[in-house]
Amino acid sequence: MRLALAVGLLLGVVAGPAVAAPEGTLTWGIHVTLAARWLDPGDTEAFINPFMVLYAIHDALVKPMPAGDNTPSLAESWTVSRDGTTYEFVLRRGVKFHNGDPVTAADVKFSFDRYHGAAAKLLKERVREVQIVDPGRVRFHLKEPWPDFMTFYGTSATGAAWIVPKRYVEKVGDDGFLRAPVGAGPYRVVSFTPGVDLVLEAFDGYWRKTPFVKRLVLRSMTDESTRAAALKAGEVDIVYLLSGPTAQEIKRTPGLRLVAARPPGVPYLDLPEQWDPKSPWHDRRVRLAASHAIDREGLNQAETLGLSRPTGALIPRSLQFARAYEPPAHDPALARKLLAEAGYARGFDAGDLTPFPPFFSMGEALINYLQAVGIRTRLRTMERAAFLTTWREKKLRGVIMGLGAPAGNAATRIETYVTKDGIYASGVVPEIEDLFQRQARELDRKKREAMLYQIQAIMHERVMHVPIYELAFLWGVGPRVEEAGVDRIKGFSYSGPYEDLRLKPAR
Repeated sequence: MRLALAVGLLLGVVAGPAVAAPEGTLTWGIHVTLAARWLDPGDTEAFINPFMVLYAIHDALVKPMPAGDNTPSLAESWTVSRDGTTYEFVLRRGVKFHNGDPVTAADVKFSFDRYHGAAAKLLKERVREVQIVDPGRVRFHLKEPWPDFMTFYGTSATGAAWIVPKRYVEKVGDDGFLRAPVGAGPYRVVSFTPGVDLVLEAFDGYWRKTPFVKRLVLRSMTDESTRAAALKAGEVDIVYLLSGPTAQEIKRTPGLRLVAARPPGVPYLDLPEQWDPKSPWHDRRVRLAASHAIDREGLNQAETLGLSRPTGALIPRSLQFARAYEPPAHDPALARKLLAEAGYARGFDAGDLTPFPPFFSMGEALINYLQAVGIRTRLRTMERAAFLTTWREKKLRGVIMGLGAPAGNAATRIETYVTKDGIYASGVVPEIEDLFQRQARELDRKKREAMLYQIQAIMHERVMHVPIYELAFLWGVGPRVEEAGVDRIKGFSYSGPYEDLRLKPAR
């Protein structure tokens, strides 16, 4: 078969001076409860959280790295056929999993076949066959040209490109794999205590480089004040998700640094009951009233020290094909007027407001803004894993404060939150479904962009969601850390790449 359009280049490791053995321990205070399923890329959610773990234990054919979204990793290169229906990946030679098994084309096919996470249905509908050419080459045959194949496959929009060892998984089974995961990443698992901590040790056989730090510890600390206190006491080196006064305190503390990652994340109100004709949310004026009730800049200052960017769009400006919309003005009087026009002059009881964990202080602020115009809600807090499962199963009612920050483009975000197959979509707009299917087949970039813009215009006009701001994700970094890996991978919320992190030399 004749192949053309080379889109990957060999990124070999240049020989140089001997590298010192990894040393020291780097400890994080993690803002969420570590979930066991994050150890297995086969069930990756449409959120960035699992990649905090995947980047350490596993590796992908291609993945977002400092060099770009589709950086060759386990695959040293790939080519695309002239008709755009065949992608051939050439695997990097000599790469091994932690147990010594070589990474082969069979592992690539196996990993894709068992993948059932975000956008799995879409990927498997569009991929006709995964063909093992030989142990070092694998071909993906599409049913028809699909401009977004590498965006869905090779970025953090999904976990489909992350490779697990076929022979080992078949031997121990899926449950056994979760108990003792084996990957091809820079760190191997030493121990995992669900909800408590994950301890990792440098894998000196990692193809890219031997990590600088010997041991990584990811410790769940869901309470923000606890994380901040641990950082100040030197018990942890990096903490994620600081807000408001706590962030200010870390910023003022000598020896500590406050830094901001810039993930493509937009906190927003998801209103699943808008699809129920009997619900107040079914009326566009009610949804618009909720949008005018929110003081986005006030929230920005209170939660992220003014570092986020208020928006009227669900899809952040940083993603390809995103259409920018300015946020609706904070206008409580207009919000009350809209509610009265919709027949709710005295407001209404909207049930629970469930915020994306652990953004609970933001949820409380949103409740106050809605209450001020007559939309009465009650805060419901959930643990992260339970929240995501319940949301994914369409069992959350009332008002949901959602948040998504994986890489990709406007199409990957629309697929997840708006289309009929989206794992966090609660309803269907036929016009959007038609446009989405058409844009996925369109090879002309301008025509495709126009259709994606049209989808976003429909979303905006219907007020399908209430976007708040493009998130600045605040960390605290302690005095022992030389390289924390903040924003080195564009749009990634967490430290990375792990093998590049450094501690300061001991004095």
